[in-house]
Amino acid sequence: MSQPPSITLHVPEGSESDGQEPSPDNERALHTSFHQLILEQSSLIEAGLELELQERSRESPARLATPDPCAMAWPEPGQGEDHPRYSPASLQILASMPSRTIGKNLGAIISQYCNRTARLRRRSSRPPLQQLCRTARPSLRQYDLETDPATATLEEKRSQLVKELLSFPPSQRSHMLLTMPLNLAEKRNLRRQVSGHRGPLRQHAHHWAPFSPCGWSKFCVILGCRGLWYRLLFLLRAAQPWHYALKQIGGRFGSSVLSYFLFLKTLLMLNFLSFFILLVFVVVLQAVYPPASVSPPPFTGLELLTGAGYFTHSLLYYGYYSNVTLNDPCSSSPKGSVCPLAAPPLPYNLPLAYLFSVGVSFLVTCILLVYSVSRSFRESVGSSAGDLAIKVFCTWDFKVIQRRSVKLQCENICTQLKELLVERRSRSRPQSRCQCLGHCVVMLLAWLLALGSVSGCVLAVHYIWEHVHMVQQEQQVQNSGRWQQEAILLVLPLVVSLLNALMPHLFNLLAMWEKQDSPVTQVYMATIRNLILKTMVLMLLCYQWLSRSVVCSTEECWETCVGQDLYRFMVMDFIFTLLDTLFGELIWRLILEKRLKTKRRPEFDVARNVLELIYGQTLTWLGILFAPLLPAVQMLKLLLLFYIKKTSLMRNCQSPSKPWQASRMSTMFITLLCFPSFLGAAAFLSYTIWSVRPSETCGPFRGLETIYESGKRWVLVLEKSNPNITWFAWVYQHLLEDTSLLFCMSVILIAVIYFNVQVVRGRQRVICLLQEQIVNEGEDKAFLIQKLNSVWKQRRRRF
Repeated sequence: MSQPPSITLHVPEGSESDGQEPSPDNERALHTSFHQLILEQSSLIEAGLELELQERSRESPARLATPDPCAMAWPEPGQGEDHPRYSPASLQILASMPSRTIGKNLGAIISQYCNRTARLRRRSSRPPLQQLCRTARPSLRQYDLETDPATATLEEKRSQLVKELLSFPPSQRSHMLLTMPLNLAEKRNLRRQVSGHRGPLRQHAHHWAPFSPCGWSKFCVILGCRGLWYRLLFLLRAAQPWHYALKQIGGRFGSSVLSYFLFLKTLLMLNFLSFFILLVFVVVLQAVYPPASVSPPPFTGLELLTGAGYFTHSLLYYGYYSNVTLNDPCSSSPKGSVCPLAAPPLPYNLPLAYLFSVGVSFLVTCILLVYSVSRSFRESVGSSAGDLAIKVFCTWDFKVIQRRSVKLQCENICTQLKELLVERRSRSRPQSRCQCLGHCVVMLLAWLLALGSVSGCVLAVHYIWEHVHMVQQEQQVQNSGRWQQEAILLVLPLVVSLLNALMPHLFNLLAMWEKQDSPVTQVYMATIRNLILKTMVLMLLCYQWLSRSVVCSTEECWETCVGQDLYRFMVMDFIFTLLDTLFGELIWRLILEKRLKTKRRPEFDVARNVLELIYGQTLTWLGILFAPLLPAVQMLKLLLLFYIKKTSLMRNCQSPSKPWQASRMSTMFITLLCFPSFLGAAAFLSYTIWSVRPSETCGPFRGLETIYESGKRWVLVLEKSNPNITWFAWVYQHLLEDTSLLFCMSVILIAVIYFNVQVVRGRQRVICLLQEQIVNEGEDKAFLIQKLNSVWKQRRRRF
């Protein structure tokens, strides 16, 4: 009788053998644990290996090489369809590995987790191994419950696993059940058996050790607090705006369309913060203490479009706010008299509050935007080459049980797989030199046409501005009617909104002419061209406003006229957005279905719609100094846009023909909002505050050289009233008045963004290295098994 081969691997003892889990970073510990696994499994099969070899020696060699169907699927690196002929011992060890046990059979899985629970229970019940001497440390082999897998039935293994689970705390027991690779029916069966065994134990414990009154009250308080905490978590989750609607959009149309609605939600939050700051510190106090102003004209309804008339002398615009100081004892005393000596209440300077509220709102917005840009850069790290395997094997949520949620998750996973496949296919298309040269020529011509059209639009806006300016002066001289004077105000916003609505279609045609392979590149091109158009038009408008080329009546501030212009631009932009949704999506869908008899529907243009949001938000930031309630108007506009766009998307649009991931596009959108939009608006308002002279007859800064001078006067008054705070005046002069502080803040902001970009790139390199390490670990295992097989063949030849 032939003797079974004895496999002896000398494993050096070191610090790794003290009972701790080997670290993945320590290659020596990792290979040592692999050798220990081989030693344990080889000792288990040593008794039955002799009989198995005798039986298989009588069979065909082909059958000898395939004792396990799962083991046949192990290919050797570097070989095509030829499978290696491993020994039975190697295949038995390979089949006993945890990675090969999953999916083999139910009994093996239950036995594996039964062994794991037993080890965890005994490890937690004994002192740490580091505190014991080496001779007193127990071996884990004596805790192996599956010494003879052939004799243990499925029910016995299940009962053993239930007994082991009962010895764990409830939280650890639930975690063990969640991590088991079993189906939901088997997990419910195990949970039911565990709950059935826990019932009598609880009754027995309650019979012998009843609660004391103090313990019972403590138990009730803990249960009540836990229930209250769970209800609060449920309310917080339900209070998230548009939670289910966003999941529905993402599952049906993909992350590219979802990025538009997430961006809209971000803008709504930013406007709410700005509106809240201005409302608390400026608007409410001015409404409580209104100035003595002229009676407004009657409301006719045209004010909703023009922003003039009844709205001119209201809280909406700059000219309504006064330059008084509330609770000032010297303001009520006659001129030349001495102020009362009694300690007055805290004075409140409305002009200073107006200036600081605008500054604080911009500061909070800047911090949130920088945080959003950093978070978007961190989230963009996840778009790597391994996402396809993750989406296939690790995406499904087994806790989803509702039919609607299951359908939504299926659609979401299918859409994400389409996006990944389209991006991977676009990367794997090589082009020849002639094709690259032709593509560059087409792109150059497209850019020349785009820049020429942008220049023509800017010149058209300039000439229309001059013409409207002349007509307004003539109407004031002729004393025309109110309707004619307000109707001419809508001409310039109408022309600008019409250009913003028509030119993106030309840019889309140019992008189609370029024939970009990747839909992300096509969106980049369209976004950049639309951004250039809107930026040039807004720069021209800002120049005209700062040069005071606006026609106002004698009782109005020029700041109020600028605020009215910005209000009209916002309203006209909203109207054209509704018209584009009506004709570009609804009417076009009816034409395709009723007339052309096709099942195609219009696609949702993400780039154009996102740029419309950025354009509207830029108008809001430009006008927050001239119209403090403009963020409230923007909030109302965004709320209406969300529900209108969502309804039109669900009823009129189809999924993108070329799905694409929006992880990098979301980063681009928030970056465009931060730099060209917010930075440009901040530069415009900074120049207005530091260099432009305010109106002489109205507004909170009347009679001053610049708006910034109000801060200087407040510091001088504060220094005279209390000489002990001269340090505050020094801080104000050397930090706020000096431009070096602004320069340092800008450098810090750029450094933070640069640091986050470098962190993202470093994490991408680490992810690539970890993926290579995973591949190398798989090759190491295959190499070890191949060496083990060769050792077994050499031993067999000796016998």
